[in-house]
Amino acid sequence: MKVALHWKILIGLSLGVIWAFISSSLGWSQFTINWIDPFGTIFINLLKLIAVPLVFFSIISGVTGLGDPSSLGRMGLRTLIFYFFTTLSAVSLGLILVNSFGPGRLVDEDTRIDNRITYELWAQEKQVEVKDQKNFLQNPAYEDRVARIQSLGGETIDPEVEKSMKIAQATKDAGPMQKVVDIIPSNIFEALANNGQMLQVIFFALFFGIALLFIPGDKGQPVIDLVNAIMEVLLKMVDFIMQAAPFFVFALLAGTISKMAGDDVSKMLDIFAGLSWYSLTVFVGLAFMVAIFYPLLLKLVVRKIPFTGFFKAMSPAQTLAFSTSSSAATLPVTMECVEDNLGVDKKITSFVLPIGATVNMDGTSLYQAVAVVFLAQFHLIDLDLAQQLTIVLTATLASIGSAAVPSAGLVMLIIVLESVGLNPAWIGIILPVDRILDMCRTVVNVTGDATVSSIIAARENLLNYRQSHDTDDTFNPDVNP
Repeated sequence: MKVALHWKILIGLSLGVIWAFISSSLGWSQFTINWIDPFGTIFINLLKLIAVPLVFFSIISGVTGLGDPSSLGRMGLRTLIFYFFTTLSAVSLGLILVNSFGPGRLVDEDTRIDNRITYELWAQEKQVEVKDQKNFLQNPAYEDRVARIQSLGGETIDPEVEKSMKIAQATKDAGPMQKVVDIIPSNIFEALANNGQMLQVIFFALFFGIALLFIPGDKGQPVIDLVNAIMEVLLKMVDFIMQAAPFFVFALLAGTISKMAGDDVSKMLDIFAGLSWYSLTVFVGLAFMVAIFYPLLLKLVVRKIPFTGFFKAMSPAQTLAFSTSSSAATLPVTMECVEDNLGVDKKITSFVLPIGATVNMDGTSLYQAVAVVFLAQFHLIDLDLAQQLTIVLTATLASIGSAAVPSAGLVMLIIVLESVGLNPAWIGIILPVDRILDMCRTVVNVTGDATVSSIIAARENLLNYRQSHDTDDTFNPDVNP
């Protein structure tokens, strides 16, 4: 019996989780990390190896395929509007859920009071204004607690948190126009050598493609033919890589969980139990985006694609996004799924999806909104309407240009925390569960990109969805594209 690729990936994913728990229970975590996890790293490296050249050549191919610079401008404007709308919707949903559920208020009261005292001591040291009326430092009932917390000499900052804080500070110090400046590469070869500079690659590819439209056909056509041929080779390389995806996903999940659990599974379970309400709130929001928001948006705008058809078409990319936690690593697979299974024209996928993998981070934005308000509730801080609107604006803007790599959202979260006067070191509190939630929010990011590309294709009359299409042939090297 023929088993679909996404089911094979899910089986590999499940076996990886099971193996990680067994190896941790038997004390074999180091073996898993040393001998199995490297295959997961190889898998991500293979996908990233393809991602940058695929983006570069696909955008050039898409621009030259349009044949009209005005069509590119119209499509670009529509793309940015829809990406902005979905991101804004995600942030708003996150705020609604976290204010409704109040996961931070469900934590033990004594823990919250101690956290509040720590916050006030930090605010006093940093000369940050504490806006609400609570002041535990001057409350006689808490003198002993204040003295004890002062004697500890402040919070210990995790090295990973400290690294993220330095990156966030450098981003803030760069100035408001720095993101615009960063889009223009001074050296295209340096940009091509760095997966974190995808916007620069997109800019040069757009510039190159537009320039090709303005030169005589007899001179430009050989370059266009070469670009299209290289595109076909890159997509065939993706097909070959995906044949081994189930094994690679097994290794990736086994290594990830083994690093988190070590040889003590109960320790990891305790961590998740302590942050269960926060994790559940984020998960509910992400599930709503994938299962309700995007299908509803498609139903309203693109009636041709049915609910089940969309998820069957995108399942290989979604399962891979969950495994890798990287929109950039998943991009080659996302492009094939959207193009071959959803019937979106290459002119759309080659332009909309690379931009989406860079600027459209719906899952990350939702998580940031929930995390900031949760951490405030966790410290007995009541954020007013103005502060929550600041979160909406900052989280939406911070998602633009956020690196499409694992845990890049932590850096953006620091910026959002500081925008409402909260301690950026608090990300250490949610860090233990961030990896798992990062896997979930990457699924949302990828699904959002696919949704918007389908909408743009429908608007441009470049959508050719075929319900009878066999999605199992998408990554079969023996089947001609």
